[in-house]
Amino acid sequence: MRRRGRERVPINAEINVVSLIDVMMLLLVIFMITAPMMQGGVDVALPQVEARPLDPKSGIVVTVTRTGAISVDGTRMSQSEFRASFKALYGQRAQQGVYVQADSMARHGDVLRVISVIQNAGVANVGFVAEPLPPGK
Repeated sequence: MRRRGRERVPINAEINVVSLIDVMMLLLVIFMITAPMMQGGVDVALPQVEARPLDPKSGIVVTVTRTGAISVDGTRMSQSEFRASFKALYGQRAQQGVYVQADSMARHGDVLRVISVIQNAGVANVGFVAEPLPPGK
């Protein structure tokens, strides 16, 4: 608007934050919806055995699924990628140990191939992850 004469319009130095709050709320809703979808993992039905539990330790966890898929600490790899990169992975964290999580329905040959790669990398002791038997069995 123009004003007649020499009257000046006062300058408004305040920031309009309403639109910024709208964008922030929209992003918050988007992140709240997508965050649960981003949590990945490998579904493995561990075998149930009679064994005493070990102290929880951090280490490299190698998972073999019933389809023969391999993942190392949640990162999925092919057999050739696993064979090529495991020695380097173990070299970075040699003090922490290696634990094999094999699905109870995984083929025996797939698990043995993974164990042979682990042993060829210089790992002397390999831990196997299992579920304890339910009470009464």
